Amino acid sequence: MKTTVVAIIFFSLMNSAFSQKAMDANTNVLLGEWKLDMSPQDKSDSNFAIMRITSVDNKEMKGTFYRKGVALKNGKINTQLGIIYGALTSGDNSGQYNTAFYFENGKLYGTTHALNRGFLSVWVAEKVE
Repeated sequence: MKTTVVAIIFFSLMNSAFSQKAMDANTNVLLGEWKLDMSPQDKSDSNFAIMRITSVDNKEMKGTFYRKGVALKNGKINTQLGIIYGALTSGDNSGQYNTAFYFENGKLYGTTHALNRGFLSVWVAEKVE
């Protein structure tokens, strides 16, 4: 009985800690313009893209991705683990892009997967405004 009570208290405290941590994640840090280094392993390359996040509301985000005028679609935010994760789709004449990222220490770390073009890009983004 005593073990059961201790277990219940432990799991209640853990659940409360995770819930508080998730609530502490301020998704407004995503707002603004981000410059994505699309080939971070090659410092001589200047291949980059721009993502502008214009709104974050109720775990959804809106904005543009890659080039001005290319709407960010299906933008979702998750903060369950106290870390801000995001996912979105976008596209151009070559097909659809699936992008996912997380926010850490003022930067975004992500991937963009283009099925029609057969590539997976790993990138790091810094906020420019």
